[in-house]
Amino acid sequence: MTELLDQAIARVRALAPETQDAFARMLLDLAGDEAEPVILTRAERDAIATSKSAAARGEFATDEEVRAVWAKHGL
Repeated sequence: MTELLDQAIARVRALAPETQDAFARMLLDLAGDEAEPVILTRAERDAIATSKSAAARGEFATDEEVRAVWAKHGL
């Protein structure tokens, strides 16, 4: 394992379990894991539609809001 990957894994280990799982799924995806597609719930599909609509209207998070989210997750 490279030093950079080791550092990244150490940071992810400090996150909440559900966030760790999200990172694990992304890493497996990037590594070519042949996992089954994730079936989104109705609420998840609605949240995505809401986000797309806001983006289409040009409504994006401010730099301060983004920093607050990152800080909340220790990043």
